Order: sequence, then C-alpha cells, then structure tokens
Amino acid sequence: MHIVELYKRFQQYPIISTDTRKIIPGSIFFALRGASFNGNVFAEEALSMGAALAVVDEPPPQGDEKYILVEDVLRTLQDLATYHREQLKIPIIGITGTNGKTTTKELISAVLSQKFKIYATKGNLNNHIGVPLSLLEIRTDIEMGIIEMGANHVGEIALLCAIAKPDLGLITNVGKAHLEGFGSFEGVKKAKGELYSWLEEHNGTLFLQADNSHLLAMASNKEFKQIITYGFTSGNDIKGKLISANPHLILSWNSMKTFGCAAATVPSNLTGAYNLENILAAVSIGLYFGLTTEEINKGIKGYVPINSRSQLTKTEKNTVICDYYNANASSMAAALDNVETIAADNKKVVVLGDMFEMGDEAAEEHLKLIERVEKMALERSILVGPCFYSLKDKAGKGSEFYKDLEAVKNALRDTPIEHALILLKASRGMAFEGLLAYL
Repeated sequence: MHIVELYKRFQQYPIISTDTRKIIPGSIFFALRGASFNGNVFAEEALSMGAALAVVDEPPPQGDEKYILVEDVLRTLQDLATYHREQLKIPIIGITGTNGKTTTKELISAVLSQKFKIYATKGNLNNHIGVPLSLLEIRTDIEMGIIEMGANHVGEIALLCAIAKPDLGLITNVGKAHLEGFGSFEGVKKAKGELYSWLEEHNGTLFLQADNSHLLAMASNKEFKQIITYGFTSGNDIKGKLISANPHLILSWNSMKTFGCAAATVPSNLTGAYNLENILAAVSIGLYFGLTTEEINKGIKGYVPINSRSQLTKTEKNTVICDYYNANASSMAAALDNVETIAADNKKVVVLGDMFEMGDEAAEEHLKLIERVEKMALERSILVGPCFYSLKDKAGKGSEFYKDLEAVKNALRDTPIEHALILLKASRGMAFEGLLAYL
C-alpha cells in the first residue's frame, strides 16, 4: 500500500498501537519485530481486541481487509511518521545530547506551554521507534513540537532527523556514554553532530551552549539560519549565573543585549548545578519564540521533575537525590560534584551502580569513580554491580562493594542509613528504584 493511502487510513484511525497488552480500540496495530519477538504473530489478537487495522509484513489471511501487507513494518511506520511530519506546518525542535536531554526537553515544554499548545516526546521515546510514534501523536491543534532524539550508534541521529525534520535544535552536551556502540568519544561527537549537519543543510536555527568547547568546535565551519548562544560568559546571547544550589537551584539570567530583558532571581525545583545550562536552553528558546520574562520564569519555577532525574525525595529517614534513570562517566562526575556542593547539615552518602555500555573503557571509568568517592568527605560510599565489584581489590578501604541489588538491600537492612543526604545514581538496568524503600 502506498504511504499516501495508508495516511488516509491513519487519518481515519489516528492512534498507533504496537503492543497487544495496550491495545486501544480503533487503533492501527503495527506488527513490529524485535530480537525475541515477531509482532505478526500477535496481529490477529490485536484485531480481536479492537484494533481497526493491522500492518504486517508476513502474508495475512486472504480476503481479510483489516490486514495491510507491507514489505517492512518498521520502515512503514517511519515512512508514515515522515509523511505526517511533512503535513504539519509547525516548528519542530530537535534535542539530543549525552546528558540532560530529557530534562531540557521538559523544561522547554514547561516554558513554551505558557504561550503555545505544545507536544513533547513522552518519557524518553527517543529512538528509531519512539520518534515515529511521537510524531504520529501530534494532532492538528498542536502549535509546536519538541522531539527528543537518542542514539547509541553513528547514523541514528541522522535517521531521526530525516524523520522528524527539525527546524531548530540543540545538543545539550557530549560525554562518554554508549561507548560500546560509538567506539570512542570522537564517535559520540560525530553521532550527536549529525543534528548540526541536518540544521546546516536545511537552513535551521541552532541553540548553542557556547561555553562548551566541544559543542563550539562541532558547530564551527557550519552555517545556520541563526545561532542563539547561551552559557555563563558575557559573550553569549543569554548569560546565566548560579545563585545557589542548596539543594534546589536558584539562578539569574540576562539577555539585555540580544532580547532586552533579564531576571534577577529565579527559583527552580531542580537539584544539581549541571542543570543550569538546561534551564538556560529553555530560557533561550522561550525568548526566541517571543515569551515574556514572566512567562519564562513561571515555566521554570513550575517544572517539577518526576522522572528519577535530579529528583529530590524526602523519605522518613533521609533526603535522597534520585538520579538513576541513566548514568555515564560525565553524568556521574556531575552528580558527585553536586553532592560536594550542597551544604548539608547531615552526613552525606553516595550509592552508585554500574554504568552500562561503556565498552573497553568500563573498568577504567569505574575505577576513576572509586578513586573519586574515596577522596570525598562521605559517611558511606556504597558501590553496586559486577563491574564495581570486580575492582574492589584495587580500591582503598573506604567503600563498600556489593555484587547486586539484593546484597546491598541486605546491607541496608543490617546497617540502616538515617539523617543523611544520599545520592542514588546508576544506569537504568540496575533498577535502583528498588533501593528507595530501604532509605
């Protein structure tokens, strides 16, 4: 079936389903394949549960018009999303980066929502499946879209740009993450830089953290429709200053030269000085789209993280920084910097879990963290996971090492932590949310 004809069906049934456990009646079921499943097997079940149509790439029962046979279901989903994007006459903001892209996306959404009807990627549906699904959720009443784009291999951001076709974009930062797929830090920069290449080729607008030497170098020798810079030095279009981070950020920002406005004191609900540049990105985009100082600051003040990223949680016994949605070398370092910065009357504890997908640099980067926490003024440093555990003989005597989550739960039961500021940080696969009940 030609994509234009499929699009007509989508207009009739504008909801996409890919999981029979979450079928919405009247939706179109796309029978995607995975490493361990074949969605074609579930197409009949999806239809029986109320799906209006099923897109499959294996021959369906003859004569059943509810099946749409295509060559490749995933490619068809991506093509449908691309075609839908082409019909949307709205700006799309593309966001990628090693750390902070989800928080930045949500801050930008919180700011722009003060004036516009916004669609932003839900959660972190930011891959080759999530981006098409996100685009296909954008309805005709939406005035602006914010699409998060993630990758763990070179070429993926280029693909996602070709689908989402962003008019504006930013890279939050680049760091050591997904090194198994990227191969090296240079591979990370090459992959993330595909967004810059797209914006250059399509006369797009770039928002640039110009105090970041890596991003500045990546953007050099490229021509964009416009560059709006933000950072901490006076040469930027938007300059921010951290007033306090104890534990929530309070900041000021100034753009008198470029946009003719400034804000002396803006409180936020975020912890971690590293979030200042994420806030400034949202300020920059708000100013670009004509929001007032009051509207921008209202969006920043109103944003409350609920996604286990820089989320401050009070338990009955402790104050916990929940930051266990993701972890890599640069985000771990920033999180530890934050713990040192916070002036806490109570003792400080860090509970760190393994960083995944670090490739050949895994041992070296985990050892750096061990050496770092041993130099900090901590009541306890607890290191969890097979990679950390394998390095325990190379560490001093200041840290506790546990192979897995169950082992550390037992330790926390036996020797509870009370009246402390605790950092919980690990890669998502460590399932650190399971530790919160013990703190």
